[in-house]
Amino acid sequence: MTEDAGVAGDCARGWSSAAAIGSSEPHPAVDAHAGATERGGSERVAVIGAGYVGLTTAVCLAHLGHTVRCSDRDADKIDRLSGGTPTILEEGLGALLEEGLAAGRLAFGGSNAWAAEGAGVVFLCVPTPQGGDERADMRHVLEAAREVAPVLPSGAVVVNKSTVPVGSAGRVREQFGRADLEVVSNPEFLREGHAIQDFLHPARIVVGADHPDHASRVLSLFTGIDAPRIVADPASAETIKYAANAFLATKVSFANAIAALCEAVGADVRVVAEGIGLDPRVGPAFLRPGPGWGGSCLPKDTAALLRMAEDAGYDFALLRGVVEVNREQRERIVAKTARLVGGELSGSRVALLGLTFKAGTEDLRDSPALAIAELLAARGAEVVGFDPTVDGPLPGLVVAGDPFEALRGAAVAVVATEWEELASLDWTKAAQLMARPAVVDARNLLDAATMRRAGFVYEGVGVP
Repeated sequence: MTEDAGVAGDCARGWSSAAAIGSSEPHPAVDAHAGATERGGSERVAVIGAGYVGLTTAVCLAHLGHTVRCSDRDADKIDRLSGGTPTILEEGLGALLEEGLAAGRLAFGGSNAWAAEGAGVVFLCVPTPQGGDERADMRHVLEAAREVAPVLPSGAVVVNKSTVPVGSAGRVREQFGRADLEVVSNPEFLREGHAIQDFLHPARIVVGADHPDHASRVLSLFTGIDAPRIVADPASAETIKYAANAFLATKVSFANAIAALCEAVGADVRVVAEGIGLDPRVGPAFLRPGPGWGGSCLPKDTAALLRMAEDAGYDFALLRGVVEVNREQRERIVAKTARLVGGELSGSRVALLGLTFKAGTEDLRDSPALAIAELLAARGAEVVGFDPTVDGPLPGLVVAGDPFEALRGAAVAVVATEWEELASLDWTKAAQLMARPAVVDARNLLDAATMRRAGFVYEGVGVP
């Protein structure tokens, strides 16, 4: 791994990701082509897509002094953002959105061509969902490239920001129909719930480009951000993205496998994880056991990396094992739940507390909690869920309006997401509402002694 703070030498081909949106007229809220920066040269930037990555990129680049137009096909989303209302739960987003709009450096519209017209740099930031063959679906990426190309000035740089198959830059270039535009990779490493912090205070900035001048242009957008710069060929930049997520998934699966071993030998995984995490070669992050990894990135990226390895003729057995451990971990949580109700889940009411894939977000994509709910329902359990950010019905379970409603009459509670609201819950009151006070703490969020004093049968993950 290189941690060069400057720009490296000649680079090869590649990129990062993302794509399409709609074609409606821009919202008349602000003129995004006004404003200047006190931190360096201001660039006219287009951001295609206003999801987690795109919206974070747009508001943060405007904060850094650039003039930004951001497009998305969702008209309601455009109206809300143009009015200063965040469309995702993300700490610090509202303040930067308001700042950019008020300064005239940020505007939202429904047309990709409107956003890209006259822009020197275009970030493609729309989803690349997992296809039926487990490869990343690039249809939206290619569509966005076709839409923006006709309105870009000569020498403009198109930046792939999300995650696409390694070596996809050529496919994007083919959409331009012109040879005077460049494709650069700038993969994102944003954690949901911490995206603003991660953009403005990143662990590293990775850029993949065919030529150092193109890399320098993209890096200049981040003037004022103190972080190591890694400049490489585009294929290497894209591989960094996939490899980073695969390694994080590996650490979580390793922690869960060690937790299973700890249960078998009577050890405490919390102490074991602390002991190995203090080794600087290992580090403490992602060593907490839980219900398995999920979200919008790790499941999709591990599947895509396995498919890429297979296509390249490499048997990535290690990563296949990581995915299998993750699947088994969800089944282990269900087995713990069944054990606390006497072995038979059919007809038992289970309170599933926490539905998002992690706390601090409203994202349900590939949530371990929902996978557990599906397994519980398949074994005949009545599942009633609660989450502070989730309303309305979900397939296979009823969503309660508060945790006590979910707990009322339940034979067992499963803590699936590490919300502070659950840690501070009145569990003595909860015990009185339940048919039998028992809890499977899949996040080791609660204090076992406190729970037992409240009358609960308590079972964590990897703890005595």
